[in-house]
Amino acid sequence: MMIYVATYPIRTYGDPVLRQVTSDVQNIDESIIRLVEDMIETMHEAPGVGLAASQVGVQKRIFVYDIGDGASVVLNGRITESSGEFTYEEGCLSVPGLYWPITRPNHVLLEGLDLDGNEIQIEGSELLGRVFQHEIDHLDGVLLIERLDPDQYKQAMKTLRSRTLNPDQERAQRKLLGRG
Repeated sequence: MMIYVATYPIRTYGDPVLRQVTSDVQNIDESIIRLVEDMIETMHEAPGVGLAASQVGVQKRIFVYDIGDGASVVLNGRITESSGEFTYEEGCLSVPGLYWPITRPNHVLLEGLDLDGNEIQIEGSELLGRVFQHEIDHLDGVLLIERLDPDQYKQAMKTLRSRTLNPDQERAQRKLLGRG
């Protein structure tokens, strides 16, 4: 299943590209600049507050975000420091319509490059820090369901599996469960 928007389709749970670790951007050229512009448009149209390149099928270490202050981009981002704890109801464009309370560090230091190739360091707390961690997870091939506790994970997988069944599989599952 994919969610289609004007610019890029957003890859959803089950797509193997979401489990792959991305590679660093070596050269910031016109294709990278265009990709970033298209990712920002895709993120806004979805709508979301962050989008990693892997979510649109591009295996580059790039993410865009916008928590209300205007869109920004980070290339080759890495979280180098974290502290505290913050639990928040978290969702994902690649796992549409599902949300879970997930505990992550409250404060992080993100290091990477901007679109001009300049080194950047950005401190993020609460929502901004969570967006950084969530998008870095995507770039590392990690989905938010892997951040769930065992009971949440079991329920999430049950829900996700039911979404990915084809009609014949759904009928067979209903029959097994005595519902059809």
